[in-house]
Amino acid sequence: MPNSVQWRSAAARQALYAALRRFFTQRDYLEVDTPLLVPTPGMEPHITAFETPFVPETDVGRGRSLYLHTSPEYAMKRLLADGSGPLFQICKVFRNGEVSRTHNPEFTLLEFYRPQADYHAIMADLEGALAEADRAVGGDGFFTRTPYERVSVRDAVLRATGVDLRACPDGPSLKRAAEAAGVRTGDSVLYDDVFFHLFLQRVEGGLGQERPTFLTEYPASMASLARLKPGEPAVAERTELYARGLELANGFSELTDAVEQRARLLEEQEFRRNTGRAVYPLDERFLDAVGRMPPSAGIAVGLDRILMLMLGVASISDVLLFPAHEFVE
Repeated sequence: MPNSVQWRSAAARQALYAALRRFFTQRDYLEVDTPLLVPTPGMEPHITAFETPFVPETDVGRGRSLYLHTSPEYAMKRLLADGSGPLFQICKVFRNGEVSRTHNPEFTLLEFYRPQADYHAIMADLEGALAEADRAVGGDGFFTRTPYERVSVRDAVLRATGVDLRACPDGPSLKRAAEAAGVRTGDSVLYDDVFFHLFLQRVEGGLGQERPTFLTEYPASMASLARLKPGEPAVAERTELYARGLELANGFSELTDAVEQRARLLEEQEFRRNTGRAVYPLDERFLDAVGRMPPSAGIAVGLDRILMLMLGVASISDVLLFPAHEFVE
Protein backbone atom coordinates (compact mmCIF):
# COMPACT_ATOMS: atom_id res chain seq x y z
CA MET A 1 0.00 0.00 0.00
CA PRO A 2 1.19 3.60 -0.56
CA ASN A 3 3.34 5.12 2.16
CA SER A 4 2.95 8.63 3.61
CA VAL A 5 5.33 10.16 1.04
CA GLN A 6 3.34 8.68 -1.82
CA TRP A 7 0.04 9.93 -0.37
CA ARG A 8 1.56 13.41 -0.03
CA SER A 9 2.75 13.24 -3.62
CA ALA A 10 -0.76 12.33 -4.80
CA ALA A 11 -2.13 15.54 -3.29
CA ALA A 12 0.77 17.52 -4.76
CA ARG A 13 0.13 15.96 -8.17
CA GLN A 14 -3.48 17.12 -8.02
CA ALA A 15 -2.32 20.67 -7.28
CA LEU A 16 0.31 20.49 -10.04
CA TYR A 17 -2.17 19.41 -12.70
CA ALA A 18 -4.70 22.03 -11.64
CA ALA A 19 -2.10 24.81 -11.78
CA LEU A 20 -0.85 23.75 -15.21
CA ARG A 21 -4.37 23.52 -16.63
CA ARG A 22 -5.17 26.96 -15.21
CA PHE A 23 -2.00 28.47 -16.70
CA PHE A 24 -2.56 27.13 -20.20
CA THR A 25 -6.31 27.66 -20.45
CA GLN A 26 -5.87 31.27 -19.34
CA ARG A 27 -3.55 31.70 -22.33
CA ASP A 28 -6.05 30.21 -24.80
CA TYR A 29 -4.41 26.79 -25.12
CA LEU A 30 -6.85 24.00 -25.95
CA GLU A 31 -6.54 20.84 -23.85
CA VAL A 32 -6.72 17.76 -26.07
CA ASP A 33 -6.83 14.01 -25.61
CA THR A 34 -5.05 11.80 -28.15
CA PRO A 35 -4.81 7.98 -28.38
CA LEU A 36 -2.45 5.98 -26.20
CA LEU A 37 -2.56 3.09 -28.69
CA VAL A 38 -1.07 4.06 -32.05
CA PRO A 39 -0.03 2.41 -35.35
CA THR A 40 3.54 3.67 -35.08
CA PRO A 41 5.49 5.17 -32.16
CA GLY A 42 8.24 7.75 -32.33
CA MET A 43 11.44 6.84 -34.15
CA GLU A 44 13.93 8.13 -31.55
CA PRO A 45 17.02 5.89 -31.79
CA HIS A 46 17.32 5.02 -28.11
CA ILE A 47 13.65 4.62 -27.13
CA THR A 48 11.85 1.28 -27.31
CA ALA A 49 8.06 1.15 -27.50
CA PHE A 50 5.73 -1.42 -25.98
CA GLU A 51 4.31 -3.48 -28.85
CA THR A 52 0.95 -5.25 -28.68
CA PRO A 53 -0.97 -7.28 -31.28
CA PHE A 54 -4.37 -6.10 -32.46
CA VAL A 55 -6.53 -9.21 -32.99
CA PRO A 56 -9.88 -8.33 -34.62
CA GLU A 57 -12.88 -10.30 -33.37
CA THR A 58 -15.11 -9.22 -36.26
CA ASP A 59 -14.65 -8.77 -40.01
CA VAL A 60 -13.75 -5.11 -39.41
CA GLY A 61 -10.04 -4.40 -39.31
CA ARG A 62 -7.00 -6.57 -39.79
CA GLY A 63 -4.57 -8.11 -37.39
CA ARG A 64 -1.43 -6.05 -36.93
CA SER A 65 1.04 -4.70 -34.38
CA LEU A 66 0.08 -1.58 -32.46
CA TYR A 67 2.12 0.36 -29.91
CA LEU A 68 1.63 2.28 -26.69
CA HIS A 69 2.76 5.77 -27.59
CA THR A 70 6.11 7.05 -26.36
CA SER A 71 4.86 10.63 -26.79
CA PRO A 72 1.66 12.27 -28.10
CA GLU A 73 3.81 14.34 -30.48
CA TYR A 74 2.71 12.88 -33.82
CA ALA A 75 -1.00 13.15 -33.02
CA MET A 76 -0.72 16.66 -31.59
CA LYS A 77 1.15 17.89 -34.65
CA ARG A 78 -1.61 16.51 -36.85
CA LEU A 79 -4.07 18.64 -34.85
CA LEU A 80 -1.76 21.64 -35.14
CA ALA A 81 -1.65 21.19 -38.92
CA ASP A 82 -5.46 21.06 -39.00
CA GLY A 83 -5.77 24.48 -37.35
CA SER A 84 -6.11 23.69 -33.65
CA GLY A 85 -4.20 26.75 -32.48
CA PRO A 86 -2.20 26.46 -29.24
CA LEU A 87 -2.80 23.10 -27.55
CA PHE A 88 -1.62 21.09 -24.57
CA GLN A 89 -2.05 17.65 -23.06
CA ILE A 90 -1.29 15.90 -19.78
CA CYS A 91 -1.10 12.18 -20.48
CA LYS A 92 0.50 8.83 -19.73
CA VAL A 93 3.29 7.67 -22.05
CA PHE A 94 5.20 4.39 -22.17
CA ARG A 95 8.85 3.49 -22.81
CA ASN A 96 9.99 -0.10 -22.55
CA GLY A 97 12.90 -1.05 -20.32
CA GLU A 98 13.17 2.23 -18.44
CA VAL A 99 13.20 1.44 -14.71
CA SER A 100 15.57 3.29 -12.37
CA ARG A 101 15.61 5.94 -9.68
CA THR A 102 14.53 8.52 -12.27
CA HIS A 103 12.72 6.29 -14.81
CA ASN A 104 9.41 4.44 -14.79
CA PRO A 105 8.19 2.66 -17.95
CA GLU A 106 4.80 4.39 -17.57
CA PHE A 107 5.06 8.08 -16.75
CA THR A 108 3.26 11.39 -17.22
CA LEU A 109 4.07 14.05 -19.78
CA LEU A 110 2.89 17.59 -20.21
CA GLU A 111 3.22 18.38 -23.91
CA PHE A 112 2.27 21.68 -25.52
CA TYR A 113 2.58 23.45 -28.86
CA ARG A 114 2.16 27.00 -30.14
CA PRO A 115 1.76 28.04 -33.77
CA GLN A 116 3.59 31.17 -34.96
CA ALA A 117 6.17 30.70 -32.20
CA ASP A 118 9.75 29.51 -31.86
CA TYR A 119 11.56 27.71 -29.06
CA HIS A 120 12.29 30.95 -27.23
CA ALA A 121 8.54 31.53 -26.83
CA ILE A 122 7.91 27.97 -25.68
CA MET A 123 10.71 28.26 -23.08
CA ALA A 124 9.06 31.41 -21.73
CA ASP A 125 5.70 29.64 -21.46
CA LEU A 126 7.22 26.68 -19.63
CA GLU A 127 9.11 28.95 -17.25
CA GLY A 128 5.89 30.75 -16.34
CA ALA A 129 3.91 27.52 -15.98
CA LEU A 130 6.42 25.86 -13.66
CA ALA A 131 6.80 28.95 -11.49
CA GLU A 132 3.03 29.06 -10.95
CA ALA A 133 2.87 25.32 -10.37
CA ASP A 134 5.67 25.43 -7.77
CA ARG A 135 3.74 28.01 -5.80
CA ALA A 136 0.55 25.92 -6.02
CA VAL A 137 2.28 22.71 -4.92
CA GLY A 138 4.11 24.43 -2.06
CA GLY A 139 7.56 23.35 -3.16
CA ASP A 140 10.80 24.89 -2.02
CA GLY A 141 10.54 27.69 -4.58
CA PHE A 142 13.30 26.43 -6.87
CA PHE A 143 11.13 26.73 -9.98
CA THR A 144 10.14 30.28 -9.06
CA ARG A 145 13.78 31.42 -9.52
CA THR A 146 13.12 33.21 -12.77
CA PRO A 147 14.42 33.98 -15.28
CA TYR A 148 15.82 30.51 -15.84
CA GLU A 149 19.37 30.30 -17.14
CA ARG A 150 19.76 29.86 -20.89
CA VAL A 151 23.05 28.44 -22.13
CA SER A 152 24.03 26.86 -25.44
CA VAL A 153 25.32 23.29 -25.58
CA ARG A 154 28.62 24.61 -26.88
CA ASP A 155 29.04 27.03 -23.95
CA ALA A 156 27.97 24.43 -21.37
CA VAL A 157 30.50 21.92 -22.67
CA LEU A 158 33.21 24.56 -22.91
CA ARG A 159 32.81 25.80 -19.35
CA ALA A 160 32.64 22.27 -17.88
CA THR A 161 35.44 20.62 -19.88
CA GLY A 162 37.37 23.20 -21.90
CA VAL A 163 36.36 21.34 -25.10
CA ASP A 164 35.13 23.61 -27.90
CA LEU A 165 32.59 21.73 -30.01
CA ARG A 166 33.04 24.19 -32.86
CA ALA A 167 36.67 23.06 -33.14
CA CYS A 168 35.60 19.38 -33.18
CA PRO A 169 33.36 18.91 -36.22
CA ASP A 170 33.51 15.10 -36.34
CA GLY A 171 33.72 12.05 -34.09
CA PRO A 172 37.49 11.46 -34.19
CA SER A 173 38.36 15.09 -33.40
CA LEU A 174 35.82 15.22 -30.58
CA LYS A 175 37.13 11.92 -29.20
CA ARG A 176 40.69 13.27 -29.10
CA ALA A 177 39.59 16.47 -27.33
CA ALA A 178 37.38 14.62 -24.86
CA GLU A 179 40.07 12.12 -23.93
CA ALA A 180 42.57 14.94 -23.52
CA ALA A 181 40.12 16.40 -21.00
CA GLY A 182 40.07 13.11 -19.08
CA VAL A 183 36.78 11.72 -20.40
CA ARG A 184 36.37 7.97 -20.96
CA THR A 185 34.83 7.71 -24.43
CA GLY A 186 34.57 3.97 -25.03
CA ASP A 187 35.27 2.28 -28.35
CA SER A 188 33.01 4.26 -30.69
CA VAL A 189 34.25 7.14 -32.82
CA LEU A 190 30.73 8.22 -33.83
CA TYR A 191 30.18 11.88 -32.98
CA ASP A 192 26.94 11.39 -31.05
CA ASP A 193 28.35 8.49 -29.00
CA VAL A 194 31.45 10.46 -28.02
CA PHE A 195 29.36 13.54 -27.24
CA PHE A 196 27.13 11.63 -24.82
CA HIS A 197 30.12 10.19 -22.96
CA LEU A 198 31.44 13.74 -22.60
CA PHE A 199 28.07 15.20 -21.68
CA LEU A 200 27.00 12.59 -19.16
CA GLN A 201 30.37 12.39 -17.39
CA ARG A 202 31.23 16.05 -17.16
CA VAL A 203 28.35 18.37 -18.08
CA GLU A 204 24.88 17.13 -17.14
CA GLY A 205 25.35 16.89 -13.37
CA GLY A 206 26.32 20.56 -13.10
CA LEU A 207 23.31 21.93 -14.97
CA GLY A 208 20.55 23.79 -13.16
CA GLN A 209 22.12 23.85 -9.72
CA GLU A 210 21.40 27.47 -8.74
CA ARG A 211 18.22 27.82 -10.82
CA PRO A 212 16.62 25.84 -13.66
CA THR A 213 18.65 25.89 -16.88
CA PHE A 214 17.53 25.72 -20.49
CA LEU A 215 20.23 24.06 -22.58
CA THR A 216 19.91 25.29 -26.18
CA GLU A 217 21.34 24.91 -29.70
CA TYR A 218 22.01 21.18 -29.87
CA PRO A 219 24.18 19.69 -32.62
CA ALA A 220 22.00 19.18 -35.69
CA SER A 221 22.44 15.39 -35.59
CA MET A 222 20.65 15.27 -32.21
CA ALA A 223 17.39 16.92 -33.20
CA SER A 224 15.58 14.91 -35.87
CA LEU A 225 12.27 16.77 -35.49
CA ALA A 226 13.70 20.27 -34.99
CA ARG A 227 14.32 23.18 -37.32
CA LEU A 228 17.95 24.03 -37.93
CA LYS A 229 19.08 27.46 -36.79
CA PRO A 230 18.97 29.98 -39.67
CA GLY A 231 22.49 30.93 -40.67
CA GLU A 232 24.01 28.22 -38.46
CA PRO A 233 22.94 24.82 -39.85
CA ALA A 234 25.37 22.91 -37.61
CA VAL A 235 22.98 23.44 -34.68
CA ALA A 236 19.25 22.97 -34.21
CA GLU A 237 16.71 25.14 -32.39
CA ARG A 238 16.30 22.52 -29.69
CA THR A 239 16.17 23.02 -25.93
CA GLU A 240 16.19 20.82 -22.85
CA LEU A 241 15.34 21.96 -19.33
CA TYR A 242 17.58 20.84 -16.46
CA ALA A 243 17.18 21.30 -12.72
CA ARG A 244 19.68 20.04 -10.16
CA GLY A 245 21.37 17.90 -12.80
CA LEU A 246 18.16 16.19 -13.92
CA GLU A 247 16.75 16.47 -17.46
CA LEU A 248 13.08 17.49 -17.32
CA ALA A 249 11.93 18.64 -20.75
CA ASN A 250 12.78 18.46 -24.44
CA GLY A 251 11.45 20.85 -27.08
CA PHE A 252 12.22 22.72 -30.26
CA SER A 253 11.16 24.97 -33.07
CA GLU A 254 9.36 22.50 -35.30
CA LEU A 255 10.60 21.23 -38.63
CA THR A 256 7.88 21.93 -41.24
CA ASP A 257 9.62 20.51 -44.31
CA ALA A 258 8.01 17.12 -44.98
CA VAL A 259 10.71 16.01 -47.43
CA GLU A 260 13.47 16.72 -44.93
CA GLN A 261 11.45 15.11 -42.13
CA ARG A 262 11.02 11.90 -44.14
CA ALA A 263 14.74 11.77 -44.87
CA ARG A 264 15.59 12.16 -41.17
CA LEU A 265 13.14 9.44 -40.10
CA LEU A 266 14.48 7.05 -42.75
CA GLU A 267 17.98 7.70 -41.40
CA GLU A 268 16.78 6.87 -37.89
CA GLN A 269 15.08 3.72 -39.19
CA GLU A 270 18.40 2.64 -40.66
CA PHE A 271 20.22 3.39 -37.40
CA ARG A 272 17.72 1.27 -35.48
CA ARG A 273 18.11 -1.54 -38.00
CA ASN A 274 21.92 -1.43 -37.88
CA THR A 275 22.00 -1.46 -34.07
CA GLY A 276 19.58 -4.35 -33.68
CA ARG A 277 16.65 -2.31 -32.37
CA ALA A 278 13.02 -2.70 -33.40
CA VAL A 279 12.32 -0.85 -36.65
CA TYR A 280 8.97 0.96 -36.69
CA PRO A 281 6.96 1.94 -39.77
CA LEU A 282 6.80 5.55 -40.89
CA ASP A 283 3.66 7.44 -39.87
CA GLU A 284 2.41 8.77 -43.21
CA ARG A 285 -0.37 10.83 -41.61
CA PHE A 286 2.22 12.56 -39.47
CA LEU A 287 4.46 13.22 -42.46
CA ASP A 288 1.52 14.72 -44.34
CA ALA A 289 0.82 16.98 -41.35
CA VAL A 290 4.43 18.19 -41.15
CA GLY A 291 4.12 19.79 -44.57
CA ARG A 292 0.93 21.60 -43.55
CA MET A 293 2.01 22.83 -40.14
CA PRO A 294 2.40 26.55 -39.51
CA PRO A 295 5.71 27.74 -38.04
CA SER A 296 5.44 26.29 -34.53
CA ALA A 297 7.28 25.23 -31.41
CA GLY A 298 6.55 22.65 -28.75
CA ILE A 299 7.97 20.90 -25.72
CA ALA A 300 7.43 17.72 -23.66
CA VAL A 301 7.87 17.87 -19.87
CA GLY A 302 8.26 14.92 -17.48
CA LEU A 303 5.85 15.74 -14.67
CA ASP A 304 6.92 12.90 -12.36
CA ARG A 305 10.45 14.30 -12.27
CA ILE A 306 9.07 17.81 -11.75
CA LEU A 307 7.19 16.48 -8.71
CA MET A 308 10.33 14.75 -7.42
CA LEU A 309 12.18 18.04 -7.36
CA MET A 310 9.30 20.12 -6.02
CA LEU A 311 8.82 17.69 -3.13
CA GLY A 312 12.51 17.01 -2.53
CA VAL A 313 12.24 13.21 -2.79
CA ALA A 314 15.00 10.91 -4.00
CA SER A 315 13.18 8.50 -6.32
CA ILE A 316 10.46 8.58 -8.93
CA SER A 317 8.79 5.76 -6.95
CA ASP A 318 8.10 8.29 -4.20
CA VAL A 319 5.73 10.23 -6.47
CA LEU A 320 3.87 7.20 -7.87
CA LEU A 321 1.13 5.28 -6.06
CA PHE A 322 1.94 2.14 -8.08
CA PRO A 323 5.60 2.27 -9.21
CA ALA A 324 6.73 -0.34 -11.73
CA HIS A 325 9.47 -1.71 -9.47
CA GLU A 326 6.69 -3.48 -7.53
CA PHE A 327 6.18 -5.94 -10.39
CA VAL A 328 9.37 -5.86 -12.50
CA GLU A 329 11.93 -6.63 -9.80
